[in-house]
Amino acid sequence: MITTPTAPIGGKGPVSCPDDGPLTGTLALPAPTGLHSQDGTGHVLLDWDPVDGALGYVVHRSDSVDGPFAPLDHGGGDMPVVPHPPYADTRVEAGRGYWYKVASWTGAGPGPLTPGPVRGCARARGIGPAAVEVRVDAGAAPVPLRGVWKRTIGSGHLPLPPDGGPAHGGTDTAAEHAEALRIVLGGIGIRTVRTHGTFQPERVTVRADGTFDFTELDAALDRLLAAGLEPVVELSYPPEDIAADPGTTVLKRGGTSTRPDPGRYRGLCRELTAHLCERHGADEVSGWLFEVPDEPGPEVLRTGSQDAFHRRYETAARAVKGVDDRIRVGGHSSGAAAWVGSLLEFCRRADVPIDFVSARSRGNAPLDLRPLTRSFARATGRPEPEVLWTERAVTARHFHPADDSAFAAPSVLRAVKSALASADAFTSWVATDRMERADPPPALFHGGPGLLTAGNLRKPRFWALRLLSGLAGGRVPARVTGDGAEALVEALATAAGDGTHSDVLVWNGTPDRTRAAGAAALDRTALVEVRGLTPDAVYDVTLWRVDEGHADIRTVWEAMGGGDRPDARQWARLRAADVLPAEPLPAVSAGPDGTVSLSVDLPMPGVRSLRLTRA
Repeated sequence: MITTPTAPIGGKGPVSCPDDGPLTGTLALPAPTGLHSQDGTGHVLLDWDPVDGALGYVVHRSDSVDGPFAPLDHGGGDMPVVPHPPYADTRVEAGRGYWYKVASWTGAGPGPLTPGPVRGCARARGIGPAAVEVRVDAGAAPVPLRGVWKRTIGSGHLPLPPDGGPAHGGTDTAAEHAEALRIVLGGIGIRTVRTHGTFQPERVTVRADGTFDFTELDAALDRLLAAGLEPVVELSYPPEDIAADPGTTVLKRGGTSTRPDPGRYRGLCRELTAHLCERHGADEVSGWLFEVPDEPGPEVLRTGSQDAFHRRYETAARAVKGVDDRIRVGGHSSGAAAWVGSLLEFCRRADVPIDFVSARSRGNAPLDLRPLTRSFARATGRPEPEVLWTERAVTARHFHPADDSAFAAPSVLRAVKSALASADAFTSWVATDRMERADPPPALFHGGPGLLTAGNLRKPRFWALRLLSGLAGGRVPARVTGDGAEALVEALATAAGDGTHSDVLVWNGTPDRTRAAGAAALDRTALVEVRGLTPDAVYDVTLWRVDEGHADIRTVWEAMGGGDRPDARQWARLRAADVLPAEPLPAVSAGPDGTVSLSVDLPMPGVRSLRLTRA
C-alpha cells in the first residue's frame, strides 16, 4: 500500500491507494477464446467468450485462411470496435466463404488475434424472410428500466439568442432551437442539455480589468432552465483573451483550440462556478455536471498534447471543487474512449478529483468502460466514477444519408441497449440539425446528426427513442433466438407485473452502412411469444412501426418530389405527416397457461413496438 502526498478532494489529507499497478483496461489483453461462426441468411454470425477487462472487440476478416486479416469496417464509425458478442457480419456475398479472427480491445488498443481462424458463409434469402423468435416473460418480477437515454441531449450550440436569424421553419433560429428542446423534453423525457460552447465569445467576454462578463451565458442558461432542462456545463474552448494562440480556432464556433493560460483559465472556471452558485443557488448547481472536454482526434479540434489536456483538466476540476466540493466534475468526451484510461491514471497518480468519465461513440454502440472505472475505484478507495456517453451519432461525420433515414432507428436502440448494461448515461448527438449560429443547413435532408430536422420534423431516430420512452411498467426478460438473434434482431420488454399489460420493443439493424438502404436478405419475420399474462384473458393489441414506409419523414418528402427546401404548402403537408400512428391489431386470447403468440414483419432496418392490454 502506498500513500499519495498530494492533496485529495476537499483537502482532507492523504489518500490511500491499495493498488499501484496499471488500471484494468489500460493494457493489452489476451485474444478471446471460443470463437465460432454460424452461417445466417444475409450474414455470418460470430460469437466468442468475453475477456475479463476488455472494453470491446475488433473483428478481423480475410478471404483466405492464411490471411491477411483486416479489421471489419462498418463504413462510418469512429473505429471498428464492437462492445460485445455476438456480431453479425453483413458485408458479405451469399455463398462466399470468409475467415475470421477477433482481438480484445482496451485503452492500449487491440490485443493479439485469435490463433485459429473460423470460417463462415452467408446464405441467400429463401422464399420469404427468415424467422426469429422473441420470448417475453411478463410474469417475471419487473425491474426498473434505467432511463439512460433520457438523462441528457447534445446541443450543437447553447440555445441561440433571439436574433439568431431566419430558420427553415419560418421562425428565427432561437425559437426553432427552443422548440426542438421542448420536443425532446416532452417526447422522450430528456432532462439535461450538454451546453456546447459555454465560453464562446458571444457567451463570455473579458472586461478591461480582466474579470469575466457572463451576461449572455446567463441568458442562454435561463432559457434552458425555463424550458424545464438543466445544463451540463462544458468548460471548453477558452476565450481568445486567455488562449495561448488566439488565432487557432475550430469549426465555425470560433472557439480557440490551444491550451489556455493556466492561471487565467483557473480564474475563469472558479469565477464561473461561483457566479452560477450565487445566481442559481449552491444546492441547485451542486446537482449539475461540469465537463472538461477535449478531442484526441481529429487533430483539427485540438492542438495540445495528452499531457496538456490532463493539466487543463486538473486546473478546471480543482477550481470548480474549490468553490463547492459537491459539484460533479469529469471529462472528456473522447472519440471511441481514447484517453479515458490515461485520464483516470493521471487523476489517480496526481490525486485529482473526477466524478465521471465521458466518451463519445460515432457509428458504434457504446463500449464497456467499467473495467477502467472499477479499477480506479479499487486503486484509490474513492467512489467509482460514472460512465457517460455524451455524444453518440449514427455516423462519424455529418452529411451521411443514414442519419436521416430509418437505418438510424435500430442503430440508436442497439446503442441504448448496450449502454443499459454498462453506462449511466447515453446522449444522442444532437437535438436538431440546426446546430450553429451560421448558415442554415444546405437542404432539409442533408445527413445532419439531429433527432430533428431543421424546422423540427421528427426523424426515425427520434421515433425509436419515443417508443423506448413509452415502454410502461418494469423491465422483464426478453430473449431472441433464430436467424441473426441478438446481433441483427434485439428486443426489450416491460410488463405491469399483474398481467394487465406488456410492451415489447423489437428491432432489426446492422452497423454496416453499406446496408443503410436495406437488404432483402436481412428482413425477418418475428414470432413474439409473451408468457405470464392472465390465463384465458383477452388482450387488445396495438402496433407502432418505424421503417422506410412508416414514421420516416424523408420518405414522405421524397414522395412529394424532394428538393432542398419545402415551400409553405409543402411544410404544411410535412407537418401533417410528422406522426407515429398507433395501429390497432385484432385482439388475442391468452391460453390456459397465460401465453399469447403473434407474428409481425420486421424489415431491416425496422422497429416494431407491441402493446398488449387486458381488455
